[in-house]
Amino acid sequence: NRCNRSRLDDLTGLESMDQCRRTLEQHNWNIEAAVQDRLNEQEGVPSVFNPPPSRPLQVNTADHRVYSYIVSRPQPRGLLGWSYYMIMLPFRFTYYTLLDIFRFALRFVRPDPRGRVTDPVGDVVSFIHSFEEKYGRSHPVFYQGTYSQALNDAKRELRYLLVYLHGEDHQDTDEFCRSTLCTEEVVTFLNTQMLFWACSTSKPEGYRVSQALRENTYPFLAMIMLKDRKMTVVGRLEGLIQPEDLVNQLTFIMDANQTHLMSERLEREERSQTQVLRQQQDEAYLASLHADQEKDRKKREEEDQIRQEEEKVRQSALAEERRQQTLEEEKERKSECLPPEPPADDPESVKIVFKLPNDTRVERRFLFGQSLTVIYDFLFSLKESPEKFQIITNFPRRVLPCLPTEEQPNPPTLKEAGLSRSEVLFVQDLTDD
Repeated sequence: NRCNRSRLDDLTGLESMDQCRRTLEQHNWNIEAAVQDRLNEQEGVPSVFNPPPSRPLQVNTADHRVYSYIVSRPQPRGLLGWSYYMIMLPFRFTYYTLLDIFRFALRFVRPDPRGRVTDPVGDVVSFIHSFEEKYGRSHPVFYQGTYSQALNDAKRELRYLLVYLHGEDHQDTDEFCRSTLCTEEVVTFLNTQMLFWACSTSKPEGYRVSQALRENTYPFLAMIMLKDRKMTVVGRLEGLIQPEDLVNQLTFIMDANQTHLMSERLEREERSQTQVLRQQQDEAYLASLHADQEKDRKKREEEDQIRQEEEKVRQSALAEERRQQTLEEEKERKSECLPPEPPADDPESVKIVFKLPNDTRVERRFLFGQSLTVIYDFLFSLKESPEKFQIITNFPRRVLPCLPTEEQPNPPTLKEAGLSRSEVLFVQDLTDD
């Protein structure tokens, strides 16, 4: 068991030993069944231990073009053979008649337990184990899963599916299994050409398939394939068939339906190409849509940027307009607050000529006792004066401290500043600074 867990871990990538053990226990420690079930799950196929809800088997069995091959039992030969046949005929007739009556009556007393499928995988695995115990391990590869899963895989892979219903009580079953099904010729053919699913009709899963395929006798084989977009029975082989005859009949069925299978493959390929083309078209459309959206986004960003710049210019213009208005109001207020100009004959008067930056000259009289701030306010109130300026004397060149500072909160008077009765002062523009 430890070896099986190690092999399952290597083949399926399961890291937990407990998970490996549970998987092997589900498959009765059959490593082949566990590995196939695990690989089915990795391919997106539902686990055989979590099958989809039971539903009627979707297999078309009503096609009148189904190829049917029935092998009749050999007729008695010679007088001795006919004598034995005639002697045993009443006993066989009575036995099978009573058996059918008993089974029919038993249905009213106790429903057939095979009618309820509770563990389809267990039915298949149990049949495979009993088959190997009785006939050995040299046999075709049995599909390790339910009948429905075998149909799904055959449909998905566009392969033939050969179904074998094993009638345990039939007189020809043992000979068919030993002399036909387990021969090297048949094993090689089935393993290379198709999927092979088998189950005993004594099991609920096999009985359900038997009710769907409606076999007449055993051994029974049904060839199923995807035809006209439906899983269809295209061949039925019934009776004790020999190995060479079985291979020939299956080859005949495959050749007869090869065009349908090729048609399905071509149609699927066309659908795949159409899907790829549609996907490419969708990707191209999405790329174009993304490019258009990106273009619209950039356009909106440019428009937003233009609007922001225009708004910024407008706000700047409004701010400048408000500043100019405030400046004009301040000039007007300063002009109104100026003391009156003293007369020319006032001994305390000072005549000052101001040279403005625009080369204009302005003349006014002030009093020696007035603060230099009065000179500054006078110049500030003039429309020709710059917004920011300083007043400079020529000889000696110095800047008059007209505005209050922390060091000198009260600017000096004209007399304190050393001005004479007649002065020429220069106004230096500081607006750019």
